[in-house]
Amino acid sequence: MPFQHPEETGYGHVIERYVTRTYAGLPRYLVLNGGRFLSPRWWHTTRFTRHLLNDAAAITDEELEALLGYEWRSRLTAGRLIGVDLRDRFRARIGDLLLASEVCYSGSAYCFALARLGTHADAEILTAYLDRYLPRTDLRYDQPAALGTLLHLDAHLGTHHADHFIQPEGLWDRWVQALVHPRCTPAEQHRRTNLQLDFANGWTRP
Repeated sequence: MPFQHPEETGYGHVIERYVTRTYAGLPRYLVLNGGRFLSPRWWHTTRFTRHLLNDAAAITDEELEALLGYEWRSRLTAGRLIGVDLRDRFRARIGDLLLASEVCYSGSAYCFALARLGTHADAEILTAYLDRYLPRTDLRYDQPAALGTLLHLDAHLGTHHADHFIQPEGLWDRWVQALVHPRCTPAEQHRRTNLQLDFANGWTRP
């Protein structure tokens, strides 16, 4: 998918307004990526979440498209805003970007959006992603985030999409065994996903 700076489409303002707005000297995209806002001990959590809610409701579809068409910081922010405001009309777009995996860091935001939307269609997107990327033991993309999100959706929907991946000696085990860094279990990924969603559900309509 081609990359295009928002200025080229007349939406140059979206970077400063939605992506690089600062909190305690940290740009929004960095706070979102690091999860600092999940801690009630961070002094700026209330202001940060209030602004995020307001922007998620105010941003137009055209502005979101401008962000999704650019680099990882913009895409990460757009994915979170889509998830917070439950913009289900972006499901296919998010799914295409997740499967393409063109840039770093943004995949976890796409997974957040799919988890928030929470339907069988979202589970199918995550299943397709894991079918494509778990066999690639040489790639360290967003496999953990996708599996944690799929486990969450299985629990929510009463489905068993993730069973195929987490069976003993299955795709997840083989992918993890190839890691050179500390391993993380599917249960831990599920816990992390639920933590973010519980926090988001407290901000927005269920």
